[in-house]
Amino acid sequence: MKNECHDKFHDECGIFAVHGHPEAAKLAYLGLYAQQHRGQESAGIVSGNGKKIHHHKAMGQVAEVFTEAVLKGLRGWLAIGHTRYSTAGDTVLLNAQPLTAGFNKGLVSVAHNGNLTNARQLRKHLEESGSIFQTTSDTEVILHLIARSRKKDFEEALADSLLQVEGAYSLVFLHGDRIYAVRDPHGFRPLVIGLLPETPAWPGALNHGKDGAFVFASETCAFDLIGAQLIGEVRPGELARVDPGGFQVSRFAPETPHSFCIFEHVYFSRPDSVIFGRSVHQSRDNLGRCLAREAPADADIVVPVPDSGVAAAVGYSAESGLPFKFGLIRNHYVGRTFIEPEQNIRDFGVKLKLNPVRSVLDGQRVVLVDDSIVRGTTSRKIVRIIREAGAREVHVRISCPPTVAPCFYGIDTPTQKELIASHQSVEEIRQYLGADSLAYLSLEGLREAVGDAHGEFCTACYTGHYPTKLVTLQMEAASRR
Repeated sequence: MKNECHDKFHDECGIFAVHGHPEAAKLAYLGLYAQQHRGQESAGIVSGNGKKIHHHKAMGQVAEVFTEAVLKGLRGWLAIGHTRYSTAGDTVLLNAQPLTAGFNKGLVSVAHNGNLTNARQLRKHLEESGSIFQTTSDTEVILHLIARSRKKDFEEALADSLLQVEGAYSLVFLHGDRIYAVRDPHGFRPLVIGLLPETPAWPGALNHGKDGAFVFASETCAFDLIGAQLIGEVRPGELARVDPGGFQVSRFAPETPHSFCIFEHVYFSRPDSVIFGRSVHQSRDNLGRCLAREAPADADIVVPVPDSGVAAAVGYSAESGLPFKFGLIRNHYVGRTFIEPEQNIRDFGVKLKLNPVRSVLDGQRVVLVDDSIVRGTTSRKIVRIIREAGAREVHVRISCPPTVAPCFYGIDTPTQKELIASHQSVEEIRQYLGADSLAYLSLEGLREAVGDAHGEFCTACYTGHYPTKLVTLQMEAASRR
C-alpha cells in the first residue's frame, strides 16, 4: 500500500527553551546536547533580549554546530533551540530549525517536534492564496497561518492558527520578551516544564527572585544536565507563556482523548528521562519482565542488542532468572561517514556498529532481546553474527508488538510495504531472521508495562488504528486502491 500521507517533511527532533537567564543560549546548548539522541542532522538556537535576536543553525550534531565562539555571539536572556532528524531527501539547511519570520505581529521564532498530518492541504491552500514558502518543513505552515490570522494579538493569532492544524506538535516560540510552549490536544509528543530557582539577575525582570528561570524541553534528561527542577508538563491542548511578569497557562483547544506516543517509552526517549509522568527506564524494565512471562525460552543467557534492547533485557533476565550478558559490544564512535573496504565484507555495516563477544556467545543458547523489528534486515544480520560467534541457538525476543503500520505523528518509520510485520507472519519473520524462535510482546503486555490503564497511549504503529481523522481517511482510501 502506498503511504499517501507520509510527507517528505516528517521529523523527529528535540526542542528546548529558556526564559530569564543571562546565559540562555548556553543553557539551550546544554539542553540540546542532552537530547542529541532525538536528532543528529542539524541544530539551531535563537536567543534574544526582548528587542533583538541572534541566531545560528547548521547541519551536524550539537557540539559541532555550537563552538564557544558561536555561543558568545548568541546573547540575551531568553532562547529556544532545536536538534533535528529528517527523512531522506529532506536534509538541507533551509529546513533546520528554529525558523524565524517577521510580520505585522513582530519577529517570531519557532521550534517544532512532531508532524502535522494536514500540512500538505494547508500548504496548497496557502500557496494558492499567494503565500511563498522558503522550506519544505510543515512548521513553516504554522508561521504562515499566524501571519494571515485576523487576530491582532500574537497569542490570539497563535491559538487561532493551531486550531487549523491537525496532528502532532510540541512547539516553543520566542516572540519579543516572551517564550511560548504549546502541545497538541492529543499530547502525542512530550513537553516538560522545569525551573532554575537560583538565577542571576537579568535586565527587565519584574519579579526576579520570586520564580527563577523557566525552561521547557522534550525530555527531562535535559533538566538533569543543567540542574533544573521538573515542575510539570505542558498538558495536551495547553499554551504556556513566560514573560518578565511570570508564568501563565491557558487552554487553546478543548479536551481531546489523549494519544501519548507509546514508542517514546519503547525506544525513542532516553532511559533516564521521565516521559508522560513515568520513568522510561522503569517502563523498559517492565517490558522485559512482561516479555519473559509471555515468551519464556529454554536458554542459557540473555543478550541485549545495544543500546536499544539493554533495559528490556535486564528485565527479561531478572524475571526469567537467566544470566544477563553483554554478548554484543556497540561502537559508539561511528560517524556519519567512513571508508568502506573495496573487497566485499558480509554484514560490514552492522559489524561496524556491533561486535560479538565470542567468549560469551560460544556454545550458548542465547535469548536476544531488542526493542523492535522494522524491515528485518538488520535483525537478520545480527542473528547471523551471533551464530558465527559460536552460539548454539538464538531465540529472538522483541519488547513490543509487531510494527504493522507507519507513524504520521513524528517518528520516522518506513512505508507500510517496507514494514516486514505488515505482510509476513511471525513464523515467516522467524525463518527470514534465521532464528530458532521469535516472539513479540503482546499489545496487552505493552500497555501493562507502561501503565496505560485508561488507554491514553497511541498504539497506531502496532494496530493501524489512527487517532486523527485525516490519517484514518487517507489510509482507508489508499487501501481501497
